[in-house]
Amino acid sequence: MNAIDPAIHVAAANIRLDGVTKTYGKLPVIPRLDVEFRAGEFTVVLGPSGCGKSTLMQMIAGLERVSGGKIMIGEREAQDLEPKQRGCAMVFQNYALYPHMTVFDNIAYSLKIAGMTKAERRVKVELVAKMLGLTEYLGRKPGQLSGGQRQRVAIGRAIVREPAVLLFDEPLSNLDAQLRHDTRVELAELHRRIGATTVFVTHDQVEAMTLADRILILNKGEIEQYDTPKTIYHRPASVFVAKFIGSPAMNVLPVSGDGSVLRLSDGQPVAESHLRGDFQLGIRPEDIAVVGTGGASSFNARVRYREDLGSHCILAAELSGTTIRITTPFGSEVPDRNVIFFTFPLRRLHLFDAVTGKAISGAFGAVTKEQQ
Repeated sequence: MNAIDPAIHVAAANIRLDGVTKTYGKLPVIPRLDVEFRAGEFTVVLGPSGCGKSTLMQMIAGLERVSGGKIMIGEREAQDLEPKQRGCAMVFQNYALYPHMTVFDNIAYSLKIAGMTKAERRVKVELVAKMLGLTEYLGRKPGQLSGGQRQRVAIGRAIVREPAVLLFDEPLSNLDAQLRHDTRVELAELHRRIGATTVFVTHDQVEAMTLADRILILNKGEIEQYDTPKTIYHRPASVFVAKFIGSPAMNVLPVSGDGSVLRLSDGQPVAESHLRGDFQLGIRPEDIAVVGTGGASSFNARVRYREDLGSHCILAAELSGTTIRITTPFGSEVPDRNVIFFTFPLRRLHLFDAVTGKAISGAFGAVTKEQQ
């Protein structure tokens, strides 16, 4: 990790939303939101299309007015301030560069509007260009650049103002897979170097998991979970989070408890539990342990198809009327037959309420099948 560059380090500000709501007519997009983004952290706002994440971003930037509640940026109440008064800079999905201007002039434009001298502008632009690998392109126009280079120009235009808050609205969506990977690395490095509070909106879980200090997962304008990537992956707070994070997604199976044992819908026992009623059992594909032969300690399922991806293999199999996916690592022996046997390690099981979808802790007792 590189040290923060003192020449471009900014005074990061925390962002707090107190009871923020947003409605369009009678349609609530964000019913009520109470959340704080910590100063200097890289926070990713993640969720499916239409969940309210871009609206949230635009309300912080001042491009959308809040319908209710309060936005604090640092120590200032900001919901009624104009965008230029908030100390934020925003990078959009479509770059929004001036096509008739050179890279230098695109990056320097906000400094020029602010009244900075030509000499001062040159120093700052050259510093940012060097950081982003754009020095040799300063004399070119956007039409002469690749998509990745144009995105870096847009980022440069944002950070040259030394904002306390950097906002990214799905900035990598227009890039191909390899370029998205490379730009993710550049963004992570950039954040470490400048130290600004960064809020990054995306629907891509890979971007979220690789970039974020913490992830805010939205569902229909409400917070499903707000935590570190590791916690969200290994301890999802709901079925929605469990299925949204992970590729392939977590397997979720209906189970019922009689006060002593949890059983699948076909009656097979999974684990001892004191719970009664209907629940949803979750286990990630990579946590299922394939075994060579069947027996009292294992489940069995018919394989519908397999995907050999080189680094790992994904099996789709039928268990208790539900299709589950099993991921096996490179080099492991996967039986080449229609029926496979496997176990569910108890420490890897998750249980969720059948109605609310919320995670239930302390649900399991001893294992009824040998799963450790």
